[in-house]
This record gives sequence, structure tokens and C-alpha cells, in this order.
Amino acid sequence: MPDQEGPNARGLFGGVFARGGVEAGDTAWLQAMLDTEAALARALERAGLAPAGAGEAVTATARAENFEPNELGELAALTGNPVPGLARALARRVPQTAVSAVHRGATSQDIIDTAAMLLAKRAIDVIRADLARAAGAAAGLAEAHRASIMIGRTLLQQAVPVTFGLVAAGWLTSLDEAREGLAAVRSRRLAVQFGGAAGTLASLGEAGPRVAALLAEELGLALPVLPWHTDRLRMVDLGAALARVAAALGKIARDVTLLAQSEIGEVSEGAGARGAEQRGAEQRGADQRGPDPQVPAASPRRGGSSAMPHKSNPVASIAILGCTRQVPGLLATLAVATEQELQRAAGAWHAEWEPLTALLRLTGSAVSWAAELLSGLVVDTSRMAANLAATKGLPLAEHVASMLAGVLGGAQAHDLVAEAGARAVSAGLPLRDVLLAVPKLEERLSAAGITAEQIDAALEPSGYLGATDAFITAALDAHQSLGAPNG
Repeated sequence: MPDQEGPNARGLFGGVFARGGVEAGDTAWLQAMLDTEAALARALERAGLAPAGAGEAVTATARAENFEPNELGELAALTGNPVPGLARALARRVPQTAVSAVHRGATSQDIIDTAAMLLAKRAIDVIRADLARAAGAAAGLAEAHRASIMIGRTLLQQAVPVTFGLVAAGWLTSLDEAREGLAAVRSRRLAVQFGGAAGTLASLGEAGPRVAALLAEELGLALPVLPWHTDRLRMVDLGAALARVAAALGKIARDVTLLAQSEIGEVSEGAGARGAEQRGAEQRGADQRGPDPQVPAASPRRGGSSAMPHKSNPVASIAILGCTRQVPGLLATLAVATEQELQRAAGAWHAEWEPLTALLRLTGSAVSWAAELLSGLVVDTSRMAANLAATKGLPLAEHVASMLAGVLGGAQAHDLVAEAGARAVSAGLPLRDVLLAVPKLEERLSAAGITAEQIDAALEPSGYLGATDAFITAALDAHQSLGAPNG
């Protein structure tokens, strides 16, 4: 697992795939394992199975900077995982009086599984905070654009009018539901794993359950009914909750890329806070260096193309999709790894580590991008109105047909409007003109007592929004009741 942490240590693709505050690299894993070992030492001391002060001594030593991940990785090749080497290295570094509290009663899987739960807990807190930011921005868009009418699109074709507020409300609801899913996993499914060699805690005798309970208390994790070393439903539940977040974010990003197309142009991405910070840093650096004819004046602008100077690409949305499209395959690996043999899996357990790491990192990156995307999204209501007007009334054909059905009958009304729509498309005329100017159609409307004013009313987009406003209110009310994220 390459280290993903630190602004200068995230690698070539880290700016896209390791953005935000989620830490899921080597250092974060190592610290989570050390935190587990330290908590175990404290639990043993509290249970009377380790000398007084042993827990504090182990905790003081269990700092990632005191260990070398690469060395532990090499030792892992001898044992199949890094814990044996870590436990020995930790025992060498603590005072002699505390050695008996290091790794007592535990097996390697206890440490790694519990560390994974700690890692997930910390990541979920960051992800939920960013989700709350994104949801807050979506709520603002929903409220501000309640009445911003745009064309709705189904199967990528123009359908009936909607409002952008309803679109944003849909985003909001999915973000809030993803937050709730993470909260449920955090509170109920992130549990300590402590079973010893084969799930019996035999080496601790009757004190085993008490130590397990104390360990859970020390780490702030749930205490499971039984050790779950070969019951991997917790890992699947965690992965699924992260995948739900990715699904919500992917939907938003895909909508933005479609609406930001040059031919549609109804939304665009703002520069974002980071873009402003980057430009400020570049300017300060330029001021300090002075002009240099050999060095470009600034880094590439957000959304710029290496070949086409005119382009402004939706970078945040693209980055979100780059993250979220990797998630289903990673979740599938966790699901496949649930088949684990007897009391210790031969490879399936090991297969979880890197997919879980990537799931946490990619989900954290995607939601960090999304919080910025939604906070800076630029909505062009005039372009929405122009695109709607360009349809020349055709998206209101359903409304016209429903009005006519009361006097002509459903089938005749549908056929009349369908004929009018076909004529309007072929002639490039507004639907109203065809309905009121083609003699055969106009005669049928007059005979049915349908006036031009009624046709005009049926072709008014604001009159065919149904429960749009009520739905937006419901989404905002639900968001308000959810409140800010908490543990």
C-alpha cells in the first residue's frame, strides 16, 4: 500500500484520487495498528493482567514515527502480514516492565481488523463532514432555484419542464441518505475484533471477554457478540455504505457534466476555493521570484486543456467520476472475500486490505471534490429559459393532451397532439402555431370548444410543474431535521 498522506507525498495522481482529509495510506494504517496495540495494553492493565503503568508506557511508544513501514513491509513477506514484525518492534521499544502487555492474547488478524475499523471510523468522520458541506450547498441551490424552470430530460431526450431547484433537491436527498447510511455503519457495525488464535481467547482464560469489552471501550468501537474473524459482513456493510456515497456523488457529477456541455450550458463549475488559493500562492511566488522568461507565468488554470486553449472542462465533476467509477469493483472484491475458511482465511482476508484502503481514499476524495463543486456551481437560468423556449412548446404536449382528453377522449386527444407535434417538428414551427393554424386541427379544437387562451395556458411551463415545490420543501425539511454530522 503506497503512502497516500501529506500534500507532498500523495503521488502523481493524488491530487485527483487522494484529495481531502481522509488518511488511508501506510502511515494511517500503521498508526491504527499501533493504537490497537496500545489500547490492548491499557485494557490488559485495567483487567489486572498487566503491571501498573504498562498501558501508559506502550501508548507513549506506539507512535508511527517510531517505526519504519518499509522495514515492516519486508518482514511481512515472512509471515504474511506486518503485525508479527510490528509487535516485536514495539516490544523492543517499550520498558521491560511493559513488555508483557504488548500483543498479549491477540493474533495478527485481531490487530489488522480492529485497525481497519479505526481507520474507517476516522475516515467516516471526515467523509460525513464533507457530505454535510456538499448537502448544505445542494440545499442552498434547491432553495434559490425553486422556480428556475428548465427542460427535464429522460433517456437524454427532452421531456417535460422541471426546475433546477428540484434537480438540486434530488441531489440533496441522496447526499443526506448517504450520510445516514454512514452514520448507521459507524455506530453499529464498526466493532473491535478480538478472538486470539482461533476465536476463543483461550490464552486469556476467563478474563478474555472482559479484556475484549475494555478494548472496545478504549477504542470507542462496538463490542460484537462474538469475534468476527471469518464473518465478514461488517466489511461488506462498510464497503456498501461507502459505495452508496459514491453512487450519490457520481449521479451529481454526471448531471453536471451533461448540463455543462457547450450545447446545453445550463451550469458550469466555479474556480472553487482551492483554485483561488492556488492562484494566490502562484502570485505570491511570482512576486518573490520576479519575472523569469524561461518559466511560465502560472500553472495551468482549472479546467484548461493541454491542447485547446478555449476549453473550460468540468474538472471537479470529472475527478469525482474518476473516483466513483473505481468503487463498484472494489466493493465486489470485498464481497467475494467473504468466503473464508474455517477459523482463518487463506488469502481472502488478505485480499480485503488494499480494496478497503482504496475505497476509503477514493470516497474521501470524491466527496471533497463534491463539496467544492456544489459550493461553487454556477447556474445559468437565462440559458435554461432559452433552451426551454427552443423546444417551441413540444415538452408541453402531454399537458395539452391531458387538457383535450376531457372533451375529445384520451385516444383522440393523444392522436391529435401527436399529429400536431410531428407537423411542428417537420416544419420547424411552434406547437401552438400548428394547433391553431392547421385547418384540420383547428377545426377539431373549435368543434370541441377549445379556445386559443386555453391552448396558451396549457403551453405555459410554469403551469405544469406538478408537486415540484412540495417536493423541494420536503427535501429541505428532511435535510434540516438531519442536522450536522456527529458521532
